[in-house]
Amino acid sequence: MNANEQVGIPRWQIITGYVLSGLPALAFVPSAYMKIAQPGDFLSKWTQGYPAGSALPLGVIEIGSYLLYLFPRTRVLGCMLLTAYLGGAVATHVHAQEGTFFVPIIVGIILWAGLYLRDNRLRQLMPLVQG
Repeated sequence: MNANEQVGIPRWQIITGYVLSGLPALAFVPSAYMKIAQPGDFLSKWTQGYPAGSALPLGVIEIGSYLLYLFPRTRVLGCMLLTAYLGGAVATHVHAQEGTFFVPIIVGIILWAGLYLRDNRLRQLMPLVQG
């Protein structure tokens, strides 16, 4: 992010935005690692709901989208791709009748909140307060 994009944003909001933007790594990095490395009995559990061949591409999409989210020029695209990915996670949890469907929703909210706090362009596109 260059200095022009941060003009008018209080320092505490920029720092909070970066902290919130880093938190989803706690979900995405281990999840992508499991899908890419496929350690132990990962595939036996994975194939209960998905084809075995889908793990690697989904892991690459997951980590790739998160990396796009981290780079300033592609952060909005990355956030949109991660939101779509999380929508699939919500659908999977609902289909499996698991009560944890709210976790990807919370992760998505954190993604957008982190981006919103540190990006003037997003604030202009979606103002929370009319003024």
